[in-house]
Amino acid sequence: MKILEDIKPTEKEIRKTGDLIHSVLKKIRIPDAKLELGGSYAKNTFLTGNYDIDVFVKFPYTKYKNRDISKILKDNIRQRKKIVHGSRDYVQINKGKYVFEFIPVLNIKDSSKAKNITDVSPMHTDWVKKHIKNADEVRLLKKFCRAANVYGAESYVKGFSGYVLEILIYHYKDFFNLIKNVSQWKIPVFIDPMKHYKTKSSAHSRLNKSKKTDLIIIDPTDKTRNAAAATSNEKIEIFIQRCRDYIHNPSDDFFVEKSISLIDLKTKAGINNLLILKVKTKKGKKDVMGNKILKVHGYLRTNIVKEGFKVIDSNWEFDKISLIYFIVKDEDLSEHKIHYGPPVGNENHIEGFKRKWKGHEFHKSNGKYYINVRRKHRKIKPFLKELIKSPYVKSNVKRISIKF
Repeated sequence: MKILEDIKPTEKEIRKTGDLIHSVLKKIRIPDAKLELGGSYAKNTFLTGNYDIDVFVKFPYTKYKNRDISKILKDNIRQRKKIVHGSRDYVQINKGKYVFEFIPVLNIKDSSKAKNITDVSPMHTDWVKKHIKNADEVRLLKKFCRAANVYGAESYVKGFSGYVLEILIYHYKDFFNLIKNVSQWKIPVFIDPMKHYKTKSSAHSRLNKSKKTDLIIIDPTDKTRNAAAATSNEKIEIFIQRCRDYIHNPSDDFFVEKSISLIDLKTKAGINNLLILKVKTKKGKKDVMGNKILKVHGYLRTNIVKEGFKVIDSNWEFDKISLIYFIVKDEDLSEHKIHYGPPVGNENHIEGFKRKWKGHEFHKSNGKYYINVRRKHRKIKPFLKELIKSPYVKSNVKRISIKF
């Protein structure tokens, strides 16, 4: 496939990155700890232009299981660094366009000994290195999922992690066979690649209730864990549909990542209202900031719909310049709207409702009192301008404004 030529790192890139990794790691010494390359670089499944490099800092289990290994890591890395807060704090070091993440973990061989979810990550890396024989199949799947915006297990994406995609490639053998099979998925889906369980019901009895989602992929390194638990139903449905579309009309276009396009949005909006919000996030962990934009988008959409406007489409993009957009039907709302009060029979609340809205005509419907109140805004743009000034929006982002 031609697309593979575009996404696979060249020998020169691999050699240059390897030299940099060696140069960085040899300068770091942490007592008792072993530095071990992790992530897609260790698995050789990384895409060209990927500049994030994971390094596991592995501490002996018995000696350090009850100690703050994050603090030990931070105290021993002398280079200019950034502390990133998470379930266990880790350290970032920038080297030009490359970002090294040093992740403290306990050195374990059995997932049941993990004190933190990150402790099992090196086991995932070891499993992939042992079982994935053709990394290019993983590269194709990663790029396919990135283009569909279903890649990444971060809380603001809720998509497929790299590890899950690697498990799927192992299970289905190659990219094309995976696409064919996923296009035929019927929700719910259960996959046990290492055949830890004899039956699906026996697996369900071992899994935590909160991990029983519409896609269950038993972790090859831990039979009590659903590796796909963080993947949302929305992303699963998009993935299935993209596979069906690809089967129907295979094209390299399915591997092209597209940002929000103003021209495309204008075309899609047609005669309807297009509103684009430019968002400046606060400083913090990428996962947290992305999740805040997700929350703001949800808050705005909920209130727009609640007010009575018809949302045709909306979405958001988290990047150096983050955007939220809405396409809203081009129509003014009625001059008045219904405002419901307490249920009939709740006399104390009814009296308070009548005092508050003195001068209005009171009506009853579906067992509740209601009044007709004059709207402050009948058009979407002034309503949205006021909505983005709300305390909730301001608490989640640094700055937000209507761009278009």
